[in-house]
Amino acid sequence: MNNTVINKISRKFSNLLAVMLLSVLSACSDTGSHATSVVLLLDTSGTYTNELEKAQSIINYILGTLTSGDSFAVARIDSGSFSEKDIVAKMTFDDRPSAANSQKRTFQAAINKMISEVKSSTYTDISGGMLQAVEFLEETGAGNRHVFVFSDMKEEIPEGHVRDFPINFAGVTVTALNVTKLRSDNVDPREYMDRLANWNSRVEANGGVWRVVNDLERVEGLLQGD
Repeated sequence: MNNTVINKISRKFSNLLAVMLLSVLSACSDTGSHATSVVLLLDTSGTYTNELEKAQSIINYILGTLTSGDSFAVARIDSGSFSEKDIVAKMTFDDRPSAANSQKRTFQAAINKMISEVKSSTYTDISGGMLQAVEFLEETGAGNRHVFVFSDMKEEIPEGHVRDFPINFAGVTVTALNVTKLRSDNVDPREYMDRLANWNSRVEANGGVWRVVNDLERVEGLLQGD
């Protein structure tokens, strides 16, 4: 076999490998674009810890909805929430149904343990939790991205913490859940409305979609778009 023939075969083989590689990369990209990634932030400040048992039904709903290739993380909102230590559980679910179901049971156990042992924090670093959440979503590469915030949405941060900066919510739907009214809200309801309006503005000004869902009996469709 002469060199000309060998070179032709080599070029054809190289082209075939290139096409196969592009196909694999395209398939991986397509899979990622159709995957769903969710972060649920749990407020552990003040008396809001009394509300956390309600979050378990939301977590169970999300676990039941997510499928293979999807990702889920649950993290605490406490005095300084931009920290890996505040992530209670995080997983990308296996392609094998039996393995994915085992992962979900492990996930539920971690959440149940956290809720049973939770201690109230002094401050409420919602911004730090949001920043941690969008970083996780970006890392998963999923096309369908959600942040759920189980909180009264009143941020109180320790002195010296800097949180007055934009957070990139592009492609992210942020849903505030169970936004309880504070005692001061009963005195002046404008405080409640202003709190939600401020977060609405902050999320949408940075490319995200904002929703509020207070009726936890109607959770169907939470992982759908706006």
